[in-house]
Amino acid sequence: MSLIRCIFSIFFYTINTVIWFIPIFICGLIKLLPIKPLQKAMSWTAKKCATMWVTCNSLNQNVFTPYQLNVTGLEDVKLKDWYLVIANHQSWVDILVLQRLLNRRIPFLNFFLKKELLYVPILGLAWWALDFPFMTRTSKSQLKKNPKLRGKDLETTRKACEKFKEMPVSIVNFVEGTRFTQAKHQRQNSPFPHLLKPKAGGVAFVMQAMGEQISKVVNVTIQYPEGIPTFVDFASGRVKQINIHVEVMQVSQELIGDYTGDSEFRVSFQSELNRLWQEKEQQLVKLEQQAK
Repeated sequence: MSLIRCIFSIFFYTINTVIWFIPIFICGLIKLLPIKPLQKAMSWTAKKCATMWVTCNSLNQNVFTPYQLNVTGLEDVKLKDWYLVIANHQSWVDILVLQRLLNRRIPFLNFFLKKELLYVPILGLAWWALDFPFMTRTSKSQLKKNPKLRGKDLETTRKACEKFKEMPVSIVNFVEGTRFTQAKHQRQNSPFPHLLKPKAGGVAFVMQAMGEQISKVVNVTIQYPEGIPTFVDFASGRVKQINIHVEVMQVSQELIGDYTGDSEFRVSFQSELNRLWQEKEQQLVKLEQQAK
C-alpha cells in the first residue's frame, strides 16, 4: 500500500506542479517587460497561482497521505501584512508542512534558496518567476581569494527586499542554513541537542533591509514524533503525525540595525538569536515528551 500511495502521490505532485508552472512562468516572462504596473500585476497573479498550487498539494496529502497536524500558537496573523518566518530545518518535508500550515493565513511564502536550486527542472524556473531570492554561499577560502565577494549576499538580499516592499509577503529563513543531520551536528559541535547552530546573517540582512516594514516574526518549531522523514517517507504515507508550535512575535527595534558595520549590534543580534534557539530547543523537548 505504501508503494501505491507513493506512486499516486508523486504523480499528482508532478501533474499539479506542471499545471501551475505554466501560468507562473508566463507571468515571470511578462515581468521582464520594464513596465511597473504590469510587473506588479504579474507578481500578484503568479502568487495567486502559487497559492492554488499549494492548496492542491495539500489536497493531495489529504487524499493519499493523510496525517494529523497538531498546531499550537498560530494566532493574530492576517493576509495583508509583512512577515518574517523562521523555522528549524530537518527535511525537505518542512517546506510542504510550512506551506500547508500557513497557506491563506499569511501572504505567500518566499524562500531564500541556494543558487544551485535555480537549475532544478521546472521548480527552479517557477521559483525564479515567483521572485524567490537565489543566494550564493561564499566560503571563507573564497573570501580570502576574492575579498570583493564579501557582502554579495547582503546586496542580493537588499535587491530582493526592494521587490518585497511592493506587496505583502512572508519571507522564510531556515536559520540553521541547512537540514539537520547527526553528522552536521557533530561537525558543528552544536550546543543544542536537536538543532544546528543558528546563522544570524540572513535574518539580520532581512531585518536591516525591511525591519521597519515587517509586522511580526512567525517563529515555527517543527517536530516529527516518528523521526525525521524523507520526502519518500512522506509521499508513502508513513508520516502519521506532525507537531508544530508557532510563536508570533512583535518586531523589536533591538533587531534592526547595521549587522555588517556595527560590531556591537552584531554581537547583540547573535545573542538574541541564540536565546531564541535555546527556547526552540526547549520547545522541541516539550513536543517530544507530549508525543510519547
